[in-house]
Amino acid sequence: MFSNLMSRLSRRWLPILCMAALILGLPVSCGVLKYKERELLFRIEPGIAGWYHGLPKDVQEFDIKPASFKAGQNLHAWWWPAARRDAPSILYLHGVRWNLTGQAFRIEQLRAMGYSVLAIDYRGFGQSKGDLPSEASVYEDARIAWERFTAMQPDANKRLIYGHSLGGAVAIDLAADLAAQAKKDHSAIPVRGLVIESTFTTLGDAVAAVAENNLPVTWLPVRWLLSQKFDSIDKIVDIDMPLLVVHGQADTFMPSRFSQQLFNAASEPKRLLLIPGGTHNNSMSLGGSQYRQAIDSLMKAKPQRVAGPSGNPGLAG
Repeated sequence: MFSNLMSRLSRRWLPILCMAALILGLPVSCGVLKYKERELLFRIEPGIAGWYHGLPKDVQEFDIKPASFKAGQNLHAWWWPAARRDAPSILYLHGVRWNLTGQAFRIEQLRAMGYSVLAIDYRGFGQSKGDLPSEASVYEDARIAWERFTAMQPDANKRLIYGHSLGGAVAIDLAADLAAQAKKDHSAIPVRGLVIESTFTTLGDAVAAVAENNLPVTWLPVRWLLSQKFDSIDKIVDIDMPLLVVHGQADTFMPSRFSQQLFNAASEPKRLLLIPGGTHNNSMSLGGSQYRQAIDSLMKAKPQRVAGPSGNPGLAG
């Protein structure tokens, strides 16, 4: 029976199931447990992705080294400017396992849509040096990337944030933080909108869904025992910016119901784009012109209204 169960588990689910088993059963110290949880969550693949064929000549590579980083730490980044000098720009935040070399095909598609793209590897991924990532560290990395992004694209009305898979949770956190700061400062939110693709409500929900689909018992309290939360469902209520939620309807890794729940929790203006036959990684290519039109519409969405210093509403942007 055990061998039959294991044969049904796809390779991509195994690390998360191992994480659940580890959290529920091993008599180890909290520090070791949390480290192993992060190791199983991020599943960093070293080296270059097998399908990577190099960067075009007009892609600029550089390292970001803020004063807050420890000695030897950095964020490795790609900046691919669009052909048009006045083009809008996207800050690209990827998910687990693959570094930037595994993201090149998706970055290339965004650039082909007419956008400049700034993409980073979190510390511990690819050429970004640092410790094993954590929820806190990837949030920090996104904020540091945002600072560089604003310098490279000074027009707030031409900025978009994009997150894929776990990167969607990182993008939501960044968007909510920017909205909160703008509210505190009585200023406009400094970004045009947010795009999230193939992501989840909370990490606990994602792990629980795997356990429910693949384990013979469904009562395991996995969500309550995870130290890494990635609680997007509560944060998305507060992003206060135009939102595009994308998910493939044939995604067997991350159920599309999570994107539906995120969409339902968010405020207008928003759009949910479900791609028939889309999997966890191919919704952008399969969506084609429909996907491009959805992002273009996001750029044209009416900016949010914000309260000015006197309490009267003013237009953002």
